[in-house]
Amino acid sequence: MRRYGKNPDEDDIRSRPNPKGNRPRTNIRPKHEDASEGMVLTVDRGRLTCLVGDRVVMAMKARELGRKAAVVGDRVSLVGDLSGKKDTLARIIRIEKRSSVLRRTADDDDPFERVVVANADQLAVVTALADPEPRPRLIDRCLVAAFDAGLEPLLVLTKSDLASADELLEIYRTLGIRYVVTRRDELATGEAADRVREYLDGRVTAFVGHSGVGKTTLVNALVPDDRQRVTGLVNAVTGRGRHTTTSALALPLAKADGWVIDTPGIRSFGLHHVDPSRVILAFPDLVPGTEGCPRACSHDEPDCALDKWVEEGHADPARLYSLRRLLATRERREGD
Repeated sequence: MRRYGKNPDEDDIRSRPNPKGNRPRTNIRPKHEDASEGMVLTVDRGRLTCLVGDRVVMAMKARELGRKAAVVGDRVSLVGDLSGKKDTLARIIRIEKRSSVLRRTADDDDPFERVVVANADQLAVVTALADPEPRPRLIDRCLVAAFDAGLEPLLVLTKSDLASADELLEIYRTLGIRYVVTRRDELATGEAADRVREYLDGRVTAFVGHSGVGKTTLVNALVPDDRQRVTGLVNAVTGRGRHTTTSALALPLAKADGWVIDTPGIRSFGLHHVDPSRVILAFPDLVPGTEGCPRACSHDEPDCALDKWVEEGHADPARLYSLRRLLATRERREGD
């Protein structure tokens, strides 16, 4: 302990400031009425690359957002330095209401949900017909996630020069899902991109698929000029090398109005978060038949009213089979 003389002066004894500060705490937060609107293009270790007007801006989440996190596709409000110059940083102070949220879990017994993309209209499930072999169970899981999120699914089947698409398409015939079939040689000529682009115009489309199916190659063909421009600007802001699909990246669609969101290759698609009552909304012909179902019906149990609904001829039995096949994917691991 420091000791002072008999007559200490003010230089010997320093007054300690109030540790809590002199300004009283308040719950009032600034409104930031001058904030600019932007869209999150990609997220990397706490730094969010956003498009504000025609500028790519690096930003961080403001403290007032608490634990709420922004994801690719989010519409946000930003303040601070919006010049987009190197070593500048803006702040995201508000995340606007989302029109849709695509979620997944790491596995079916993992309760922690991960938001993959926000504000998408469509989910393009890309799968190869050979090399690697198609995985219908994984496709089923992606479809369930799309129906749960309220997204319209699109099947994009690649490498049809190696195998026919007929057998795989037959599995999904009763679902009425739109599909595009492409060959490898069509990627070089641009025919594949042109055919897929017809289904993307005016939409925000998230692309999913496991490694090796040609997903990122197709995305590159859909946005060749814009991808170079956007990723170049992203790299100029972050100072990092060429973008690879280790995190989702939103890109403006070339030759049409819309956005594509390239997501990392997936090995599995956990469905722990899925509610059967939301999935069945994608089957409007079956929804009226659920009125007699017991509470919290899984739609695959002895008392399910859908069996009687189908027996009475109100819906195609194949549609009920398809619904139950999709819902059953929640109970089985993808590799089973």
